[in-house]
Amino acid sequence: MSNGNITPVKGEGRIVISVDAMGGDRGPAAVVAGLVQSAEKNPDIGFILHGDEAELRGLIGKRKVLAGRCELRHAPRVVTMHDKPSQVMRHGEGTSMWSCIESVKKGEATVAVSCGNTGALMAVSMIRLRKLPGVNRPAIACLWPSRNPGGFNVMLDVGADIKADAGDFLQYATMGASYARNGLDLDRPRVGLLNVGTEDHKGSAELKLANDLIAAHAAAGGYEYVGFIEGGDIPGNRCDVIVTDGFTGNIALKTGEGTAKLISDFLREAFGANVLSKMAAVLALGSLKRLQKRIDPRRVNGGVFLGLNGTVVKSHGSADATGVSAAIKLAFQLAQSGFNDRLAARVASAGRAGQDAPRDDSAPSNSGNGIK
Repeated sequence: MSNGNITPVKGEGRIVISVDAMGGDRGPAAVVAGLVQSAEKNPDIGFILHGDEAELRGLIGKRKVLAGRCELRHAPRVVTMHDKPSQVMRHGEGTSMWSCIESVKKGEATVAVSCGNTGALMAVSMIRLRKLPGVNRPAIACLWPSRNPGGFNVMLDVGADIKADAGDFLQYATMGASYARNGLDLDRPRVGLLNVGTEDHKGSAELKLANDLIAAHAAAGGYEYVGFIEGGDIPGNRCDVIVTDGFTGNIALKTGEGTAKLISDFLREAFGANVLSKMAAVLALGSLKRLQKRIDPRRVNGGVFLGLNGTVVKSHGSADATGVSAAIKLAFQLAQSGFNDRLAARVASAGRAGQDAPRDDSAPSNSGNGIK
């Protein structure tokens, strides 16, 4: 272990993930604890960890499971939650976030994971990785607990850009459907456009135009378009992909997370009110644990930046070890599926033909050579 570094072994099947250790609210200890959870569950993950080398060396040295699977990259500076994206774009070099993205750009890692400032992370990702050809506005996609058989829906955009025109909505539908195919293993995802009602006459002129565009491209895009959906359909089973602008999507996301926490707090208060309530809680312990797991936001921690020349997963700033591990699991799954290569091929095909290309069913599902 020269210079305190542990070099990840790039053996057959090993996927290396670049991790910003310094950006989260809970500090590098929570990030390293998340790495430990991931490493214990999956022997095929290696890490490049970016941040204060002395501090990280001390944390990693205590974790035997990370031996031989983690390389340290010293980054003396940290992007804070208060830093403006424009400032980070100009002066971000030398930060753990910048270094984390740089490893993906250089091909040293397949996916980047950061708990840091969302706006700054998107800005650094765009300036270092650049947008995929044909992409106007990248989007952030999140997984939302739902009534669907797989347990989740995909929603985008949830905060990359508060603006979106009809063409952007179409692009979000294309990218979201590709994410659902590769991330949720859905052969033909159902796409819905979030609106204030399901009737065709409702919504802005931009949404009505987007409705027509998304419907017209459904067959070529390999998805089923269900039309306008409402807020109540976000956790429902009417569709698999929810398309909206970043302003609306971010508010919906934060509202959903807050509601889940509120329900959890109410249940805790109700079952702790008196002796009978506590006895009832003991009898219902199994059911309560299943419910807690189902609505726990940490399980779906990780928004994916779509439309860039590289995959970036944004973890919640307040993520603990469980949340960080969930984000790393998502990053691993996307890397393993060759997701970004598939997405790039689909976007490029749509640009060439003026429409999204159909899925190549002859391509192996684990390969980046076919369009999925």
